[in-house]
Amino acid sequence: MSITWNTRVETRSDIDPLRNLTHEAFGRQFEVDFLDALRANPVAWITGLSFVATTSDDEPIAYAILSRCHVDDVPVLSLSPVAVLPAYQRQGAGGAVVRAALATARDRPEPAVVVLGHAEYYPRFGFRQATEFGIHHPQYDGPHLMALALGNHAVPAGNLTFPVTG
Repeated sequence: MSITWNTRVETRSDIDPLRNLTHEAFGRQFEVDFLDALRANPVAWITGLSFVATTSDDEPIAYAILSRCHVDDVPVLSLSPVAVLPAYQRQGAGGAVVRAALATARDRPEPAVVVLGHAEYYPRFGFRQATEFGIHHPQYDGPHLMALALGNHAVPAGNLTFPVTG
């Protein structure tokens, strides 16, 4: 049985439920603090680029956030964090919010999206190892740092920097 998830842009009333969801999904406070720091950073946070998947009664059960980072001086998007409540994992909710986020990203001026995540999961959305594009980060080079070209844009090569780090 395939579930079709409702996805939408985050609203102000989602902020606290997403903080709780983050703690449940990751099992610790670190990612909640990262999410709070991301929201508070005017360079990183882009209003309208946080997406939620909801139950039929509009309860958020998953989310994916796109924020701003840079490859050298070129602004690109970072897909992070992505979280799903444990009871809803492996049911397609995470994929639904990632697809919603990437669909919106394709209409933006940034040339690429980067993600630091599971090397087995994100390639299904078209991500490839970032070093294939010439993107490097002193801590994260390797199979878990991936990039995706948006539209017909060339992916910039250079050093990746995040305005908010965990």
